[in-house]
Amino acid sequence: MKEDFLHYLWKFKKFPTSNLQTTNRQSVTIIYAGDYLQLAGPDFFNAQIIIDGQKWAGNVEIHLKSSDWYLHHHEKDDSYDNVILHVVWHHNVDVYRKDNSAIPTLELKNIIDQETISKYESLVVPKTWIYCENQITQVADFVVRNWKERLFFERLERKSDLIHAVLKETQNDWEATLFCLLAKNFGLNTNGSVFYQIASAIPFSVLRKECNGIESIEALLLGMAGLLRDEKEDVYFNNLKATFQYLVTKYQLVVPVIAPVQFFRLRPDNFPTIRLSQLANLYGTHLNLFSQIIEANAVTQLYQILQVSASPYWQSHYLFDQTSRTKPKSTTHSFIDLLIINTIIPVQFAYAKNRGKENIDGIITLLENIKAEQNSAIDKFRIIGIDAKNAFESQSLLQLKNEYCNKSRCLECAVGIDLLKENK
Repeated sequence: MKEDFLHYLWKFKKFPTSNLQTTNRQSVTIIYAGDYLQLAGPDFFNAQIIIDGQKWAGNVEIHLKSSDWYLHHHEKDDSYDNVILHVVWHHNVDVYRKDNSAIPTLELKNIIDQETISKYESLVVPKTWIYCENQITQVADFVVRNWKERLFFERLERKSDLIHAVLKETQNDWEATLFCLLAKNFGLNTNGSVFYQIASAIPFSVLRKECNGIESIEALLLGMAGLLRDEKEDVYFNNLKATFQYLVTKYQLVVPVIAPVQFFRLRPDNFPTIRLSQLANLYGTHLNLFSQIIEANAVTQLYQILQVSASPYWQSHYLFDQTSRTKPKSTTHSFIDLLIINTIIPVQFAYAKNRGKENIDGIITLLENIKAEQNSAIDKFRIIGIDAKNAFESQSLLQLKNEYCNKSRCLECAVGIDLLKENK
């Protein structure tokens, strides 16, 4: 039994979810299993669970045995104070947070059937990283190149589905859709879903009216993020707080109840305070951002548009009331690359498709001028002899790994089919 198998069971709810109970016989209803980010800290973030009739929002930690909580010293780690449920294969000891409050525990071993275990071991978990890792370099270059292009546009189509869902929520307002999607990607993996909720809570009509005031936009973003609730002596903080309260009253805004933004284990330049300020400056600087994005056909143009700094206050701060060494807080090329890959290109593609047009060659050319992403999957492809030279290739390889290799779809994959040919 491995812990990643338990992650799989929890993520996909591969067990009967009705009549669940904790080890103390409290009823458990899973509303949302949480975000599986595979970062330091708890295994699943921002879960929503009803325990004994009380709704909780927080994190879920998973272990083989309950006692692993103490083996890993989580009781001494502040990042585990927000764990609302401990999911284990075998419960052998009660566990407590740093403040000595008990954490409800769900034991899995008696609710998972053997068939589920067998299917996972035989179909989901390969004995190697990917089945063809010792043969993939034998496939002809033209087969791989054509397959990469197909994979890339499969990935774009999947992203387009999300874009059109957001477009529907914004009543076909492309500017508002871009704002929500950019916000999500400014939050990166850790804060992406929360940033998206923040942007969704601000009617874009309000942003249009306040676009000449960067401080107003920043107050809206930080206020909706719950970062202006405290009492502080900081002058800038109090100015933003007063502005936010005025804007909420003026536009009768509804402040959403969302999970807190995360600072833990983030590099300071990725703190939500910095990223939200940069987003505010982006919209305060570019009045017609959507049209500029759509018309851009070169990476240099996009760099020029998306390179913005946080507000002057943040040049010497990462947090309110805490002065730091003065340092420019501008969006870097590597960060802009992520925005282009994950937001700009998909929006350009979806918008063109919506208008009955496609710019396939232009999109590929854009991405061929951007460096390949750096992550564990791309590193492992490099180790087995498949090197991503640019972002077009790295996006294609991620689609291959996530949608084909991970799902054992070898007979639907051009690489697998080619390797199975006679006389290969």
